Amino acid sequence: MPKEVVKVPGLSDSMDRKGVPLSVAVKANGFVFVSGLPPMDTETGEIIRGDIETQTRAVLECLKKSLEAAGSSLDNVVKAIVFISNSGYFSAVNGIYKEYFPHNPPARTFATVGSWPMEFDIEIECVAVVD
Repeated sequence: MPKEVVKVPGLSDSMDRKGVPLSVAVKANGFVFVSGLPPMDTETGEIIRGDIETQTRAVLECLKKSLEAAGSSLDNVVKAIVFISNSGYFSAVNGIYKEYFPHNPPARTFATVGSWPMEFDIEIECVAVVD
């Protein structure tokens, strides 16, 4: 089965406009791979600023929209990688994360990074099975 690039309305358009060479989501072999996504408005693709809770919720909404566009859902995520600017945000991120993964959460890595080329504090990527 060849890979299939999934166009996610709002998010894919934003990446294209900014000239970022990535696909927001790609389906292959029964899985969907979602690129690391920063806190973006799901309609416009613009970066959402705010506290870490606001940013975390925005990122998870982007993941949710991307997975749904690929025919999957947050319930089907098998692995997530959280990239964060400050490990001190661990508890705050977990508080929001638990709302989106209340039962049987996926395997996860939580990694601190130096910085990004834009002003945000969190990015999450994931892999899910397709329904």
